[in-house]
Amino acid sequence: MVKPFDVVIVFLLIVLSFLPTVIFAVQQTNKDNNNVYAVISINGEEVDRFLLTGNEEHRLITYYPAPGKYNIVEIDGERIRNKEDNSPYQIAVRRDWIQSPGETSLNLPHRLLIEIVTENPEESDIDVMAQ
Repeated sequence: MVKPFDVVIVFLLIVLSFLPTVIFAVQQTNKDNNNVYAVISINGEEVDRFLLTGNEEHRLITYYPAPGKYNIVEIDGERIRNKEDNSPYQIAVRRDWIQSPGETSLNLPHRLLIEIVTENPEESDIDVMAQ
């Protein structure tokens, strides 16, 4: 009891079920065109900015945010982390690697922030509402 128009409707429903996958794939390819940067700030002031997109080198950089305090930041390809510091609870060290836009690693006692940003911040996925 299948009519010809029923076959057309079922075919269209199957094709439409794959539409979200296609839309998501197109959005991801557009996102990949943006360069991703790691921004390191101490006391709210930007100290360094590193391009992570396409990066293949391994680097260790030591920052001294205040006398007697140090942070060793490790960049490995397209990811970054706070490898070592002398803060009491080691929260930033336990945060491990970050690499996606919007991710942060914060060392409060040293006031050191590592943030991942894109070159077009207005196109970011995170919505912020100020009061």
